Order: sequence, then structure tokens, then C-alpha cells
Amino acid sequence: MENNIDEIILKKTKINKINILLVFILLIVFLYSFLTAHNSNKEVIIHVGVGQSVDSLSQELRDINVVKNDFLFKLYIKLLKSGPGIISGDYLIKENTPVWKIALQVGRGRHGIEPVKVTIREGLTNEEIANLLSVKLINFNKDIFLTNTLDKQGYLFPDTYFLYPLDDADEIIKKLSNNFQNRIKKIETSINSSGKTLSEIVIMASILEGEASGKEDIVIISGILWKRISFGMALQVDVDQSTYNIRGLPQKPLNNPGLMSISAAINPVKSDYLYYIHDKNGNVHYARNFDEHKRNISKYLK
Repeated sequence: MENNIDEIILKKTKINKINILLVFILLIVFLYSFLTAHNSNKEVIIHVGVGQSVDSLSQELRDINVVKNDFLFKLYIKLLKSGPGIISGDYLIKENTPVWKIALQVGRGRHGIEPVKVTIREGLTNEEIANLLSVKLINFNKDIFLTNTLDKQGYLFPDTYFLYPLDDADEIIKKLSNNFQNRIKKIETSINSSGKTLSEIVIMASILEGEASGKEDIVIISGILWKRISFGMALQVDVDQSTYNIRGLPQKPLNNPGLMSISAAINPVKSDYLYYIHDKNGNVHYARNFDEHKRNISKYLK
């Protein structure tokens, strides 16, 4: 009987010691977590790159003294994140922010900074996009953007984006390129059944951006231009003067077309027309043959 009592007392003693140890450990973690996160009384902005790992981010934050203990930071990320990974973008870290709160911010996308709204309209060239981004983003490197998009004109989707001041050129390129891929996936069946390659469609769409003025005329002009190609004629479009001297499509897209132009390039409307002009008011006038075309020029453009 006494042995049983001794065993019970011994077990309780061990449990109490374990509990005390756990409390002690939790207390240390708690105190560590509420230590000042970074240097005294200064707000800092940190940047989390697209696809950046928790390990590399924790190392960066420790190196610049934003967090004092990267183990705790990684632990809190695991406990507090809302998805499979940390969320990219810029984050404002206020003075005396504890490590758990920093982990909560980057784990759940609580940036503390308003993103910059950038609208890239249809038909802009890479150069024009770079100029726009240079005005909107203080950290943007135009030269890197242009160098890394030499083969991407036509495939940077025009849209409204919400970017962060420290987003670098490659991250922005990735966002624009991924948006293009996502949009194209939705019309992939139409592209495959059109009998044309994606490259041909994008090049034609880039021409239509400069040649058409609305939903009504863009599909008809698309039909006219594809017809000229089928007839072996030069396209002779004002948006690209080289098309007066060569036959077929230009080698590369002239700009970055939007979805309406891409759809029109895929789905041209057949007509009897072979020529068209836009008058000074933007109204389109079609012609079946060159004589009619010359009369339209004389009537509407002189």
C-alpha cells in the first residue's frame, strides 16, 4: 500500500516538474516574442519577394535587425500563416513590433502599406509600360525591365495592377506575364480551333490595337487583314510602315494587345471588303476594291 502511495507521489512530482519546465519554456518564448523587434523607435519597410522562402526571409530580417530570433519568427509563421506560404509585397513594420506580429503580417498579407494602382492600357509598348512604371514606383528599374522583356512584347497583359513601391522589375514582369497566361487559358479552345498559332494571333491583335477604333469595326478589320494575307497581299497598315514593303505578318508583336483585340484576331468577321479607312471623326468606311477605296479617301480624308 505504502509502495503504491510512493509511486503515486513520485509520478505527481515528475508531472509537476514537467509542467513547471513547460511553463518556464513558454515564459521564455513569451518574453522573447515581446522583445523589441528591430532598432530603436524607427519604422522600416521590408520587401517579401514573389516565391521567397521563409528561411531566406528570416535570415534577411535578422541581418537587418528586424527580428532578433529567426527560430521564433519561423515558428510563428507556421502557426499564424493563412496559406501554404508567405505573401509577397511590401510591409510597414512599426517601432517595437514583436516578432509574432511581424510573422502575422507577412503570413496573412497585412501589409500596412497601400499598394500603388497602376493601369496599363491596351496597346502600350514595353517602352511605354516602363515609362509608366517609372513614374508610379520609386524603386522601379526601367533598364532591367526593358532588358528582361526583349522577347515578351505582346505577352504582358494590359490590366489594372496593384503593385508595391519596392516590387522589382522581374516581379512585375512575372505578374504581367502570369496574367497573360491565365487569360489565354480561358480561350485556349478557341485558339486551337482557329487554325492559327498563338504568335500569329498576338501579332495580328497588336496590329488591330492601332488599326481599329471599336468593337464593331475591329472584327471586320480583322477579317479584312486575314483576307489580305490569304490573298498574298501586303497588309499595308499605317500602324507599321514595314507592312507596305513585306507580305504577311510582322515578325513580332507591335505592342501588348488587350483581350478584345486578341478575341477579334481569333474570330474575324468575313465580309466583301478588302480596304478601309477611318475619317477625321473616327468613323470607318469600307471598300470592296481599290477604286472604291480611292473614292473614300477623296471623299473623307481630303
